[in-house]
Amino acid sequence: MAREFQRGHKARISDLTAGTDLYVGVQISGPGLTFDISCFGLDADERLSDDRYFIFYNQPKSPEESIQLLGAQAGDTESFRVTLDRIPQQIKKLSFTATVDGAGQMSQIGPGYIRIVAGGEEVARYPFSGSEFSTERAVMLGDFYLKDVWRFAAVGQGFDGGLDALLRNFGGEVAEDEPAAPQQSQPQAAAAAPGFAPPAQPAAPPAFGVPGAGSTPAPAPVP
Repeated sequence: MAREFQRGHKARISDLTAGTDLYVGVQISGPGLTFDISCFGLDADERLSDDRYFIFYNQPKSPEESIQLLGAQAGDTESFRVTLDRIPQQIKKLSFTATVDGAGQMSQIGPGYIRIVAGGEEVARYPFSGSEFSTERAVMLGDFYLKDVWRFAAVGQGFDGGLDALLRNFGGEVAEDEPAAPQQSQPQAAAAAPGFAPPAQPAAPPAFGVPGAGSTPAPAPVP
């Protein structure tokens, strides 16, 4: 059963799951609003000292692919794959954020969440809603941070500026748009701990897929 967090709550990720190859899903919506959902890989001074660890729609993965943007799925507005044991030593915090793209403010959003899924099973969830915010145009939702071991913190802190202002707040520079880099699939690592798997979509129709060897229908009997 998933552990539910409130703003300010923290826990060691090892207390939530033995897995280190994790799915992070964010669900956020509001009438007429669109959102940019990003992950900032920060150093010990909580600065974006390496722009390659700003993971967003135009840069969907870090150099060693320890942080990858996966897109909308399983009811989530945006999702990420985070492989903790591949994150380089200089990265001490991953800050997951959502910003309003265009007009609007965070008080207009409906109920949403950030959640952690390990091996296809949800292990942690921090729910939030627009009643917690006012005129902010961005929110820092949750952090993975390294303090002897990797931990998760439910943040829920509003921020007045948009994505560019948030980027500057972390010490990054706003660059011109570049074409998105193509995503490459990563082989799954075999381990006793839960491997990476996104959550199931119980209400979704079956997706397209080639039938497996055992799924060919039997021939009809001859009269």
